[in-house]
Amino acid sequence: MQMTMEAVATAFSSHRFEDAIPQLDDDIVWELVGGEALTGKLGVVDVCTSLARDLKDVQTTFDRFRVVVASSSVVVDSVASYVSADASISRVASCDIYDFEDARVVRIRSYNVELGARS
Repeated sequence: MQMTMEAVATAFSSHRFEDAIPQLDDDIVWELVGGEALTGKLGVVDVCTSLARDLKDVQTTFDRFRVVVASSSVVVDSVASYVSADASISRVASCDIYDFEDARVVRIRSYNVELGARS
């Protein structure tokens, strides 16, 4: 069953990469603003696999998760708190912009900003 654009973007931005990967185009470009751009599904899947492994023992709570859907794009605006196994806390504000063609993700542009830990 094919996922909606909103469901794919929500899965990817909430770190449920395995749910979104089938909807990634083979020639996807993932631009990490201020960093590198990943080109091709295999490279994106490698990074997602690594991220999932890094987050396995981390408790993630989304303090904000807002999704805006347009005709061929989805925007996810989020703030997440991450608590590691050693109880260290980090907060990250993110904005992911997904572009779709033929129900497949062809481009993601991700903005991420580390925030101070909330007291």
